[in-house]
Amino acid sequence: MRVALHSEIREGAVDLYRERHLRIPDDLVAVFGRLGIHDWTIWRSGRRLFHLVDCDDWDAAYAALPGEPADQAWQRDIGRFVELFRDADGAEGTDPLELIWDLAAQRDGGR
Repeated sequence: MRVALHSEIREGAVDLYRERHLRIPDDLVAVFGRLGIHDWTIWRSGRRLFHLVDCDDWDAAYAALPGEPADQAWQRDIGRFVELFRDADGAEGTDPLELIWDLAAQRDGGR
């Protein structure tokens, strides 16, 4: 499955956020693999970040991440730069964004 997330960087933290993502910790990469997170890309527009996550089960992976020491360490570090996450309605929250259209799904006979 693929999910999209939206977060915002704190004012003045773009360069440090970008720097921290040149290479995330290897132990966190291993945790992602174990939890079924196959790919995670992040795009930026101003202070807005858009994440695309390819995973087996987002809800299960997201529920398990806080119990992982590698993620706890990562959140202590990267959390300094992230102001908040927003849900599909723009409110504060971590629910994935709403999928409106998917070209591949349309080609395969979906919507």
